[in-house]
Amino acid sequence: MIGSSWTHKLARIVVRPLVNTPITPNHLTAVRLAVGLASCWYFSLGTRSGDITGGWIWLLSAFLDRADGELARISGKTSAWGHTFDYYSDEICNAVFFLAIGLGFAHKGGALADWSIAMGAWTAVGLLICGYCSEQLERLSPPGQKAYAGIWGFDFDDMLYLLAPLAWLDVLSFVLVAAGLVVPIIAVVTGVRYLRKRAEVMASAG
Repeated sequence: MIGSSWTHKLARIVVRPLVNTPITPNHLTAVRLAVGLASCWYFSLGTRSGDITGGWIWLLSAFLDRADGELARISGKTSAWGHTFDYYSDEICNAVFFLAIGLGFAHKGGALADWSIAMGAWTAVGLLICGYCSEQLERLSPPGQKAYAGIWGFDFDDMLYLLAPLAWLDVLSFVLVAAGLVVPIIAVVTGVRYLRKRAEVMASAG
């Protein structure tokens, strides 16, 4: 299914010239993973310049996350391996992001220093659970139906783009605390939805 969000549409335009080239969706996914981890490294430094640079690199990584899927769809190069590679790359980057900013605040010192790494790890685990449950829920749902629907041309995970300007505004401390509170709740809700859906499918199959 072709993505319909604004970022999907933009990515489709950008990657269209790559359709008949040796560049594959998996190449873009590999670059997305490398760029995403590079961004996290900058955030882990706990410096103002690191946050600014990391924000710019994070934006590129988030856009590449859209680009690889769009290239796969419009070029007809979708594959089970490519989907799996893309899935794990996304999960790794998103989880490591919060670990990185937690480490960054430990370097900075201050009120969050004693708890920031634990908060980052807590949020990372919540994201991994949420990602797994969302993936399984979508596998059990009709084609094209997402675990969390978008609105006004934006997908639920487009919120990841906001992490860059929030880093530039120097409010990652609020992001870390808010994510530590909200992400586990979303993970539980998504897990319950997945278990209910699985029970429905098993009941209908039986």
